[in-house]
Amino acid sequence: MPYVNVPKDLSKVKTKVALNLTKRQLICFSAAGAVGIPTYLLTRPSLGNDVSMLLMIGLMLPLFVAAMYEKDGQPFEKVVHHFIRSQFLWPGPRPYRTENIYSALDRQGRLAKEAKQIVSQKQKYKTRRTKRPDSEKHRAFSVPSRKP
Repeated sequence: MPYVNVPKDLSKVKTKVALNLTKRQLICFSAAGAVGIPTYLLTRPSLGNDVSMLLMIGLMLPLFVAAMYEKDGQPFEKVVHHFIRSQFLWPGPRPYRTENIYSALDRQGRLAKEAKQIVSQKQKYKTRRTKRPDSEKHRAFSVPSRKP
């Protein structure tokens, strides 16, 4: 008696239409042929055989991938759609970050200390520039004049 393998999960079984291909594969292969063959025939005289062949392959390859690629039961365009939506259209992960009050107070204290140091350096610099070495001697001995 002949033995036939029957898959355990029948939801993954696809009906074949013709030439052991599904309807989706037939449509994609037909579209690839309809795009690629005329492209090759029309560009071969002007571009040459090699370049026309590469152009035909480049135009037909996305349709072949769309016909054959399937991941987790989803066709190629749904996988690409989900990838684009998750990577580019939706916002990325937002990790939870807390605000540490003590680090903020520490940072504020360091900044205040730095600002105080800068101000004191500027004041020292100003007093050095404006103060004359002889000016205090003259002020100490000078008597203010009083007019009656």
